[in-house]
This record gives sequence, C-alpha cells and structure tokens, in this order.
Amino acid sequence: MENKKKVAFYTLGCKLNFSETSTIARNFQDEGFDRVDFEDAADIYVINTCSVTENADKQFKQVVKKALKKNDKAFVAAVGCYAQLKPEQLAAVDGVDLVLGATEKFKLTDYINDLSKNDMGEVHSCEISEADFYVGSYSIGDRTRAFLKVQDGCDYKCTYCTIPLARGISRSDTLQNVLNNASEISQKGIKEIVLTGVNIGDYGKGEFGNKKHEHTFYELVQALDEVEGIERLRISSIEPNLLKNETIDFVSKSRTFVPHFHIPLQSGSNEILKLMRRRYMREVYTERVAKTREVMPHACIGVDVIVGFPGETDEHFLETYNYLNSMDISYLHVFTYSERDNTPAAEMDGVVPMNVRSKRSKMLRGLSVKKRRAFYEAQLGSTRTVLFEGENKEGYIHGFTENYVKVKTPWNPELVNTLHEIKLTKIDDDGIVRMEFVKEPVFLG
Repeated sequence: MENKKKVAFYTLGCKLNFSETSTIARNFQDEGFDRVDFEDAADIYVINTCSVTENADKQFKQVVKKALKKNDKAFVAAVGCYAQLKPEQLAAVDGVDLVLGATEKFKLTDYINDLSKNDMGEVHSCEISEADFYVGSYSIGDRTRAFLKVQDGCDYKCTYCTIPLARGISRSDTLQNVLNNASEISQKGIKEIVLTGVNIGDYGKGEFGNKKHEHTFYELVQALDEVEGIERLRISSIEPNLLKNETIDFVSKSRTFVPHFHIPLQSGSNEILKLMRRRYMREVYTERVAKTREVMPHACIGVDVIVGFPGETDEHFLETYNYLNSMDISYLHVFTYSERDNTPAAEMDGVVPMNVRSKRSKMLRGLSVKKRRAFYEAQLGSTRTVLFEGENKEGYIHGFTENYVKVKTPWNPELVNTLHEIKLTKIDDDGIVRMEFVKEPVFLG
C-alpha cells in the first residue's frame, strides 16, 4: 500500500466546479489513489478551470507553477470550462501534461495510465454539441454544507456569456438521482445542502437535451423537502424569470428550505438588459423581490450585477445604481464586464473604458456594504437558527443563520456543525453579528 499514487486538486470558479471536483476526486479514490491537499507534494495535480473570472489564464499559470514547486515531476491535468474553451492555450503552458474538455473530465482516471511528463500538453476535447449527457455530482466542502449539482449547461444566449460554449445545452439529473445524492449527503452528517447548477430554474430538461421538462424545478423543491435527515436546503442562484411564485410560497412554509434567494439582475436598465439578451425586464425583478418580501419579510436577497457592459452610459449606470438603492435587497455580487472571445458583446460598440468600469464597480461594492449593514441591523433582536462552521477564526467560531446573517461567538470546537437557536444582539466592528444562545448548549462530554 506504500506505493499509492497521491493526487491533489485545485478548483477555480463557482460552486458547480467545486461539486464536480469532488466527484472527480472520489473517482480517483475509488481507483486506489490517495487524495492529499494541494499544498502537499503529489504525483498528480488536477486543476479545474473557470472561464468566467478575469485573468483566467494568469490564474491558471500561477496554480501550475505552485504545483510544480511541490514536485517538478508531477503530472498536471487541466479540466473544466477554460479547458473546453481554450484547450490549446492551456496545453501550451509549461508543465501541463493533459487537457480534457467538457465530455472527458469525468473520465480523467482513464487517461492516467502513464504519468511521464509530456513536452506539450495532450488535448482531448470535443465539439461542445457532444456534451449532451449528464453527470451528477456533489461536493462536501467542509463538514457543515455540501454543494449538490442538479443541472448543467444553459440554453440561454446572453451576449456576454461563454458558459453555453463551455458547458453545452441545458440538461438535468433525474429526480430520483438527486434525491439519492441528497440522502447520501445527509447520511454523512452534513446539515446543509446548497443546490447548484448553471441555470437551476431550468431544471427538468431531459438527459439528451430534449426540450421537454420531465419535472419542474418546483417539483424538485417539493421532493427534496421530504428527504429524511436534511436540516437545511439552500437555492444557490436562480434566474428571476424562472423563480415562480409557487416556489417562493413553498419556501416560505417549507420544513428545510431557507429564506435566502440569490437572483441575478445584471443591470437595472431595460435598455442594457435587451443588449445582454436577458429574458426579463426590470419590472419582473421588482415583482420577484416584492413577492419574496411579502411572504418572507426576513429573507435574504442577493443580487448579481455587471458593470461596464458595452453601451452602458453614465445614465444607464445611474439607473442601475438608483434602482438597486431603492430595492429591499441584502447584498450585491458585482462583476466588472470583461470581453470574452466568441461572444456577441465582445463585438459591440460603446466600449466602456477600464477606469470607468472600475469606478462603477467600486460604487456598487460600496452600496453592497451599505445594504448588508441595513439588512443585518433589521435582524437585530430577532431569534434565528445558526449552523456553526469548522474554523477557529481569531478565537471565534462563525456561522450563518437560515437567512444568511453571519454571526460569531467565542470558539468552542463542540459547536462545529451544530444548529442552535440564538438571538442576534449587535453588529461587531468587523461587520459580523454577535449573538447569545436562547438556551445554553449542553455538550455530552
């Protein structure tokens, strides 16, 4: 057993990537490999890439360098979105041995018979139209929560986005398979599951891209609510046009779904939304937020927004800023637009200078801080349930309430991965909320 090969993983990008890395890692463990931390010396390093972040290229090179510092003879494989979009570019990076596209990444162990270094990375990619089958996956990031993939790919044609090019058409896991995975996760003692995918509201499209929905997202939510042993379910991100009133109503009364929605807006200007080819206008977004607030006044509502899209004038940006400022939302994820090859937006007129993009981004980040603070202040004095996480941060243990308020209390290892009823008392200097237990926890020593 001493000769077990060691494999380490590094994930760039989204929660979906994390869930897929975990699945690939489990495949390696099933094949008898020993999984080690990326910081350790390994025989194989697998890097799961992302095409959404700026400088994807630069980040990737840094990670490869880091791996080869640990072991200059290690075999380096790249998988994921960037590997699908720019395989030749990644293969040319010094030290990379293998690049696998969208259809091949889950068969990585089949390609690793010979671990000798290659002069040039070997590429196995596909036309993205071949990515028409579904591979279910979930990740256990820490002991407290897991990311469960329920859907992959996207049929939307947003003009700035490469995800359909990197991940193919929208397709979903079967309902039974999702329930089996959820049940498997809950048996590992994990308390919270975050549903993830590229466009999860489109859940239910058949495996081979048939456009008919076998099940709807609403049916998925109803079925998951019945799974034994899960304490909490969280919907990661859902398009406003696909977040239906029936789902919002169901979550408000649900046993396990928490009052937290992350709803991408991208722009508060209808003109810009049209240029982006989003599938809704601002009015739909306003309705979704109003509906959520009506049935769950204490819900947390997060918003994605892009600044500096081609054609976004100062007026358009102020329209977005004022709209978001007027909305009862809880925080923003701000993305600075960056050009992507093979997207219509990259060819559009009205390019916004980089310094203007940065300035707008800074303004919205400032607004996000203000919104989060106001949301936290509105929660003070209320009683919530917190799930504690596993890290000792400067003498404190942190956790999140069901409605995504970050709280802290003095470190106690026995609190890790436990749920407690608490009262939110005050916001600390670092912006995290202090709390007191409604009932002092009893530990069975």
